[in-house]
Amino acid sequence: MTQSDTTQTNSPTNHETRLAGKTAVVAAGAKNLGGLISTRLAGLGADVAVHYNSDSSRADAEKTQAAIAELGTKAILVQGDLTVPANVTTLFDQAVDAFGGVDIAINTVGKVLRKPIVETTEDEYDDMFAINSKAAFFFLQEAGKRCNDDATIITIVTSLLAAYTDGYATYAGGKSPVEHFTRAASKEFANRGIRVNSIAPGPMDTPFFYPQETPERVEFHKSQALGNRLTTIEDIAPIATFLCTDGGWITGQTLFANGGYTTR
Repeated sequence: MTQSDTTQTNSPTNHETRLAGKTAVVAAGAKNLGGLISTRLAGLGADVAVHYNSDSSRADAEKTQAAIAELGTKAILVQGDLTVPANVTTLFDQAVDAFGGVDIAINTVGKVLRKPIVETTEDEYDDMFAINSKAAFFFLQEAGKRCNDDATIITIVTSLLAAYTDGYATYAGGKSPVEHFTRAASKEFANRGIRVNSIAPGPMDTPFFYPQETPERVEFHKSQALGNRLTTIEDIAPIATFLCTDGGWITGQTLFANGGYTTR
């Protein structure tokens, strides 16, 4: 837990229990950014439905579940391929069955591909748009149906939405519809007090990034941001928790958090 997560003695609210009694659904919540968001929300008092995609992530999901238990809240694990809308419904079903409702829904699902347009296959195109766009749409749809009033919904997108670059047509292209989904959902759910936003990290220092880039391009990406470094998951998780707590007047937005890597 960072210093910013500690109790503020001059505040009437115990910062560590600000989300007590709330339930969060975190898609791809077992590891990397999703895992950190899951534990940060638990550290603020929320119970968490931790989604993971496949058996290869089961051990990570169990570690996150154990970490949440150590923080004094509850977690359930839900496996499923969220490109299948029925599995999105099942995810929310299990969260509601376990905890009685959903107050926070955060989708960190994504897949990166760097490949020229002329070399991209139909299968790669379909896969990228299924993961980055279709899954995001049906997650938003289910969240809108199932979340309690005054809920917070967040989707992780990418700062490449504001970049003029090559190679990421199906990644940034697959994420770009989510901005429009976010704006539409924020309008459609506003009468229930539900806030809907996207967060757009810069290139992140995670295992998903490095296989897509040469060492030279990694150094270039670093050179474009503050401190000559990549975005970290620790840069992004506090923005998600802020939107779930003090950021209640923000909705319909894409928040670029990238150390100046891109602006718009």
